[in-house]
Amino acid sequence: MKRYPALYLISFALSAVTSLTAFGQQDSLYQRPTLEVGKITNKIKLDGVLDEPEWRQASVIERLTMVEPQQGAAPTLQTRVQVLADKDFLVFGVYCEETSPQGIVSISKVRDANLSNQDYIRLVLDPFQDGRSGFIFSVNPAGARYDALVTNQGESEDKNWDAVWDARTYRDSAGWSIEIMIPAQSLSFKRGLHEWWFNIERRVQRLLEVDRWSNPSRDQWFIQTSRAGVLTHLPDFDLGIGLNVRPALIFKEAIAQPGAKASYKLKPTVDITQRLGSNVATTLTFNTDFAETEVDTRQTNLTRFPLLFPEKRAFFLDRIDVFNFGFGASSTVTPFFSRRIGLASGREIPINAGLKTTGRIGNTNFGAVVAHTGEVDELANQTTTGVVRVRQNVLRESSAGVLFTFGDPLGKQQGWTGGADFTFQTTRFQGNKNFLVGFWGLTTQQKNGSADQNAFGIKIDYPNDRWDIAFTYSRLGEGFEPLLGFVPRRGIHFWRLGATFAPRPEWKLVRQMFHELFLTYYANLDGDWESYRVFTAPINWRLESGERFEFNIAPQGEQLFRPFEIAENVTIPEGPYHFVRYRLEAQIASKRKLSGLTSWWFGPFYKGNLHEISASLLWRPSELANFEFTGVRNMGNLPFGDFIQNLVGFRVQLNFSPNLQANTYVQYDNETDQIGTNNRLRWTFSPLGDLFVVYNHNMRTLSEGTFFNSNQFLLKLVYNFRK
Repeated sequence: MKRYPALYLISFALSAVTSLTAFGQQDSLYQRPTLEVGKITNKIKLDGVLDEPEWRQASVIERLTMVEPQQGAAPTLQTRVQVLADKDFLVFGVYCEETSPQGIVSISKVRDANLSNQDYIRLVLDPFQDGRSGFIFSVNPAGARYDALVTNQGESEDKNWDAVWDARTYRDSAGWSIEIMIPAQSLSFKRGLHEWWFNIERRVQRLLEVDRWSNPSRDQWFIQTSRAGVLTHLPDFDLGIGLNVRPALIFKEAIAQPGAKASYKLKPTVDITQRLGSNVATTLTFNTDFAETEVDTRQTNLTRFPLLFPEKRAFFLDRIDVFNFGFGASSTVTPFFSRRIGLASGREIPINAGLKTTGRIGNTNFGAVVAHTGEVDELANQTTTGVVRVRQNVLRESSAGVLFTFGDPLGKQQGWTGGADFTFQTTRFQGNKNFLVGFWGLTTQQKNGSADQNAFGIKIDYPNDRWDIAFTYSRLGEGFEPLLGFVPRRGIHFWRLGATFAPRPEWKLVRQMFHELFLTYYANLDGDWESYRVFTAPINWRLESGERFEFNIAPQGEQLFRPFEIAENVTIPEGPYHFVRYRLEAQIASKRKLSGLTSWWFGPFYKGNLHEISASLLWRPSELANFEFTGVRNMGNLPFGDFIQNLVGFRVQLNFSPNLQANTYVQYDNETDQIGTNNRLRWTFSPLGDLFVVYNHNMRTLSEGTFFNSNQFLLKLVYNFRK
């Protein structure tokens, strides 16, 4: 039992899955609402005005159903939804009634902005009717476009996916309307399927109201397509020959360090994508460049473990949902972390060529990536790395799969990682509740690796509106080191038990209360404790106005088996430490022109005291301009030394239109004493083409003053040719 502490839990979970599978098979099919798709007979002018004859003849969703604040109630305002299609396009038309047009909250025009804090229309499409995947599109009254992929069995979404599509909006005295045009070539779908699962949602921000067409239940997420409605009478879409050629031309001018001469480079690149049917695509990339990618946001780190930074590069982000592995595994391991390819120690490693294939055949989803990277000084040798992922849909909403990676991104050694996972999911537990159980196992092999290179884990989850309860266990061997993955700590048993009770009191001012308890425990493989944390939230209230305030108490402990340098010239000796931290947090409703969040952690810390103060402030005087300030200040007073960490950022966004934005982001931290500026202009001159202008300027602050450190100017022109 000590060696395999999760065996009894796994046995219990397997029994539960077996019984729930039988239950799910006996459950009657959900009665889905339907909407017939109208035919496009003439070209639709994309202007947001629903005045073409086709709109007058098409079937209509006359009314949605309220989800927030009163589940199942009639919506405050009427919403009319229609859909048209021909062999090339799918067009959505929505009219949103508004009795107070001046109260419309629309504060951004940026591509992929967070639209959850403003009025929006959001739709999800499942062209395979599998209930596990889908495409998300959202637009606000200013025409800002957001697109994403359904990930994590419908529990989350990946906004880094970008498709070719367009939208226009129009406002009048009675509300606002929208037309969304999605080319069939931008979607993967099952050939010959004339019915797709579909759902639509509207948010009225000034009322903090959410209305939905199908399955208006708080216990199910909107993007869970297993309970979506149905679009019927879809045509046979024409994909042509399925070829997309995306050439780009990049001009770079850079000064790498003080005193260096400027270097100039003109670099052509190309991505070639060939669709092999309606739901399989292969992309070849040559001389790959990521010039338009935004810089990473700097972070402070008071732990002894590395931080995880997100992937931002388009080649790797496309259909990245296919490579997600192991429900619950991300708490301790990411077996395929694409930032390992082409990046190391903060430096870029050239990707000479890459191949990516993703798709679906029947109920089998698959993806593969192979990349050849070049040599950089003594940092990296030329090498080839890759990943293969296969995931099979089983039962009604569940899946099982395998993953394999090979190669060392630095080209210094040989190794591979392989594993399998299974996730049971149902949205029909006790009738209409979510319940998930996930198992996963991985092994790594390296030439000089130690014997214990294995890892496995389990997660049991009951994520619903009133109660959200989850248990996670993982075991990682001392030698478990996936060369293309991310593992912050090895040689551990990891336990986490969390529960949130979120009642909705019938109070005038309070919408929902979140009472939270999360217990986290790490032990080494001999059973000796390494870390623990008990996070509690006796108060976490969200008000009807949109404001929120929270108070936390968090007892925690760290057992250091070697000294830990937490800051420059401040080293904490080995030994056990126990302390209790406290937090106060308050948030101004994001619907306001001036919104923000402030958080203050305080109390004992490693036999001393630590204040962690963070704040963000967002001022949106109009749709044209947004100003954002973020700041973190850590003040440690320890017996082993004092330290202060400062990190500040300031961002200015100018939104001239949904297709033209300029963004300036300035960051400073006192650990590196560097000021970095990232200036980025993006002009989408066509749904198929973009122009990026980027200027990065870095300065170093010293006691004598501020000095130039480096700069870089980038110009990138890219266009998609589709056949």
